[in-house]
Amino acid sequence: MKTRDRIIQASLQLFNEHGERSTTTNHIAAHLGMSPGNLYYHFRNKEDIILSIFQQYEQHLESAFQPYHDEALNIELLIKYFDAVFYALWQFRFVYTNLADILSRDEQLKARYLKVQTRLQDHVCKLLTQLCNDGFLKIESAHIPALADTVKMIVSFWISYQLTQTTMKSITKSAIYDGVLRLLMLFRAYATETSFETINRIEQHYLSLSQSN
Repeated sequence: MKTRDRIIQASLQLFNEHGERSTTTNHIAAHLGMSPGNLYYHFRNKEDIILSIFQQYEQHLESAFQPYHDEALNIELLIKYFDAVFYALWQFRFVYTNLADILSRDEQLKARYLKVQTRLQDHVCKLLTQLCNDGFLKIESAHIPALADTVKMIVSFWISYQLTQTTMKSITKSAIYDGVLRLLMLFRAYATETSFETINRIEQHYLSLSQSN
């Protein structure tokens, strides 16, 4: 693995485990057994590292939530989307833990974040429309943008909400699976009669994962 990629990987690990605010470039360099000068050869500062991590986050959102086209709508396809939600929340949990603060410190990052959120809104709207066309959900077309935005809101602030509502000091996989279950609860309100059984099976899948983590 290239040194630059090792720095990104280690930074993501330390940010997630100890918090981005508490982790300095010296901590990252020490974790990797390299000098701070070597780290600064690849990155100008911590904000530069965060921007590189955000590029990975951006790529995940762009690829994982594309509407399905030629694929058959089945439980495996739906779980793939919900797993992508879990991956984003867990893999980049430091971002969601301190999202507003991170964005407030970097105008370039904030601009990129807003662009990716605009594209994500479009993807989720198209995905919800497809689910309606395939008879899985029943939503008035005029309400789809608001529902898509609500989905984004729950995902974006689930971690910070959990950390303020419990005594936990760091987020757990179980808590994130609970967030996935809240999304399923939201979709249940718009489910058609023929999709209830599928939603029940998906809920049992994530309940099992939540209880085992």
